[in-house]
Amino acid sequence: MEDEAFDQILAVFGSLVSWVAAGAMVFGGVVPYIPQYRDIRRTQNAEGFSTYVCLVLLVANILRILFRFGRYFETLLLWQSIIMIATMLAMLNLCTGVRVATELSTKRRSFIATDSKDEEVRIPKRLFLDFDWNHFWSWSRFVDYVQCVLVFTLASAYITYVLLDSALFVETLGFLAVFTEAMLGTPQLYCNYQNKSTEGMSIKMVLMWTSGDTFKTGYFLLTQAPVQFWTCGLLQVLVDVAILFQVYYYSRYPQKPVSHTVSHTTSAKAL
Repeated sequence: MEDEAFDQILAVFGSLVSWVAAGAMVFGGVVPYIPQYRDIRRTQNAEGFSTYVCLVLLVANILRILFRFGRYFETLLLWQSIIMIATMLAMLNLCTGVRVATELSTKRRSFIATDSKDEEVRIPKRLFLDFDWNHFWSWSRFVDYVQCVLVFTLASAYITYVLLDSALFVETLGFLAVFTEAMLGTPQLYCNYQNKSTEGMSIKMVLMWTSGDTFKTGYFLLTQAPVQFWTCGLLQVLVDVAILFQVYYYSRYPQKPVSHTVSHTTSAKAL
């Protein structure tokens, strides 16, 4: 009798752990972006965050969803990709609005300084349909990012449909999906290197990247996910560690004076 009760407790505990792990897999990937989203909303300054991170994750998760048509993987990972796509679109919407507002404010101040009228303040629009590669992924409207994502999705879906019977193509698609995601941190790594500073980047976000990627890689190994998943997971952890090293290095050996501009941080309300 006691053995049966103990077995039932173990079964319930095992189910609970499975549900927690499943929830962590589905929603754990988006949690790191919550502090970064809040920081951008609070400061009204998106300079320290690279929107190419959003590009990398959008491409990676779209390719991962298409890969599932050729080689089945857990439904949890499918939902993870869908939720991540929605999160990156939300980040892009915020960053675009903040960047345009900052540009408009800067121009307005310069026009006031020259005694010009506010009606003359105009920001040149950068649109996706202009097909100007000099302005790629730095468009003026959120809808242009949506158009780009839709074009990429439709083109990739068509190619996948045509070549779905090719095992080589399917495996290559899977590799591209996880390898692209493994490169997630590289735009932020490069952005920090260019700025010679990690100012404006949420350290909490990077710490959550590292812990989440470590957990995810271990999950891939335990569930015997396709080899592309866990090998690129290891690479992702290494990139995260490199960004954390930048945080240490640039804080200990500053490469440029810390900005004393407080206009962004004092005028905006916290989320």
